[in-house]
Amino acid sequence: MQVLVRDNNVEQALRALKRKMQREGLFREMKERRAYEKPSERRIRERAQAISRQRKAARKKMQREGLIASAKRRSSAR
Repeated sequence: MQVLVRDNNVEQALRALKRKMQREGLFREMKERRAYEKPSERRIRERAQAISRQRKAARKKMQREGLIASAKRRSSAR
């Protein structure tokens, strides 16, 4: 992973790096690897993640088809 530092602005480059790492799921993976996870717990977690992915996909599909209202977008105050 690479981030360019422009005009010696290290703080901005760090923010960009953290944003990239967050998007890649690196922080989540580090948290998961912090302690040993029993194989049974891992299976339970992976099943739960698969179910939530399926529910999200079904929800998105229903929104596209107009069966349910789409989620409201948050307005960023920048």
